[in-house]
Amino acid sequence: MILQQLIPADKGRGEPVNVRISSGTISAVSAAPILPGVTGPLRLHFEDALVFPGLINSHDHLDFNLFPQLGSQFYRSYTEWGKHIHTHHKEEIARVLKVPLVLREQWGVLKNLVCGVTTVVNHGAPVTLQERLISINEHYHCLHSIQFEQQWKLKLNNPAKLGRPVVIHVGEGTNEAASQEIDQLTRWNLLGKPLIGVHAVAMSEAQARKFEAIVWCPQSNYFLLDETAPVDQLQKHTRVLFGTDSTLTSHWDIWEHIRTARATGLLADMELYQTLNANPAAIWRTQNDRIQPGYKADLVVSKRKDPESGIASFFANGPEDLLLVVHQGNIRLFDESLLPQLNTMDLAGFSRIHINGARKYVQADVPALIRNIRHYYPEAPFPFTADEP
Repeated sequence: MILQQLIPADKGRGEPVNVRISSGTISAVSAAPILPGVTGPLRLHFEDALVFPGLINSHDHLDFNLFPQLGSQFYRSYTEWGKHIHTHHKEEIARVLKVPLVLREQWGVLKNLVCGVTTVVNHGAPVTLQERLISINEHYHCLHSIQFEQQWKLKLNNPAKLGRPVVIHVGEGTNEAASQEIDQLTRWNLLGKPLIGVHAVAMSEAQARKFEAIVWCPQSNYFLLDETAPVDQLQKHTRVLFGTDSTLTSHWDIWEHIRTARATGLLADMELYQTLNANPAAIWRTQNDRIQPGYKADLVVSKRKDPESGIASFFANGPEDLLLVVHQGNIRLFDESLLPQLNTMDLAGFSRIHINGARKYVQADVPALIRNIRHYYPEAPFPFTADEP
């Protein structure tokens, strides 16, 4: 597959490049035309389009994305919020949990895919899905939190998982207990395992030095706590990764999260951009964060809304603006405008969806998924519709 005339998002105005994809990896990137070779691969030509690595969502709970946002006030900590919703929102929680786990996971994957996420880090039990449209990273030691993970000290120091980083919610609060929890975690990390702290709202610069990375989820933080992590200070001592958390506490669309993050002014544009590619790729060791030969072919093509700035166009994106999503060399989503160029492609298994006034084709049976979910949860809200076959 050869993709022609694309502007890299991180290159300012930039000169167009052409990208060749072979066997799931990027095999050539050139300003000059790329010859098709003897096999004559698929060639897609774009006009005024942006290209960037597939987004890496470093924190989601894939099975929790059918929930509405639950909570009616600001809380001092995640434990206070947890007690509140389990007291006041029992019926809403029960309705969603009637949906079989595999359907909830499928929806969580689809939610990420239609936004251009090609790698998601799932926080929780191992995902049951066999067919995966995006990469689901579970190569780490998952602990929920100090308060909600039983026997967390023993699990943290499990020598059988010595080679894996520990991912854990920590410092998710604005009270003193949230800060003390961070110290408690690092004090009990007796084996010196790499720590990746999720949320880290209460984290200080001194505490950040003891973490391999922190995952910043600003929308979730503001919804629960009306405050977020001081990532401008924390990034001096540890890597900052970007995460959405689930729809229990935030918007379904990662682009809304990214704009929330940008509006804080805590990170410069390129620093924020790198929380979605270079930083997490270094932590999760995915090698899919650059559009260079030898890297995995996880990339997204979108409309270019600002001809003067690739990065400004990147931040202006929404799901409706995505023209193409490629995961490991496979087309997973494309805009209807590309249909004439894809007339030789087998579209069996693709569904047409309508999202924010745009029409996309997704490699999933979306109508069946929606029907199956509504069988158990009739009032389930969906942010887009799908054409029945």
